[in-house]
Amino acid sequence: MTARTLVRLTFANPASAIYLGLVGAAVAFATAVTLFAPDPGFVWVLPAMGAFPLFLFVTLVEGAIRGEGQPETWVFVTELVLCVLAQSLVLGTIVEASRGRLRRRPRAS
Repeated sequence: MTARTLVRLTFANPASAIYLGLVGAAVAFATAVTLFAPDPGFVWVLPAMGAFPLFLFVTLVEGAIRGEGQPETWVFVTELVLCVLAQSLVLGTIVEASRGRLRRRPRAS
């Protein structure tokens, strides 16, 4: 796969774009609540639920490696972003494969 194909599957696919938009809206909402509410509570669960299957696995592995304690914010955000992008790539790949576009060979002229 080329870099162009990876970018197309991750961002330009309609299903991936909708998924990224929903997670982006959840992150924007959580950021707004964190900045303007006196007690944001568990609002960051919303973006984490958008990246749930892979984010849970990565968080558990990272917690087992790191040990006890609260991870830094940059670790949490980096894990969240990488998990969302990986799931967007998988979603785009599934949609394109179901349409039969991934195996199509270019025509010889």
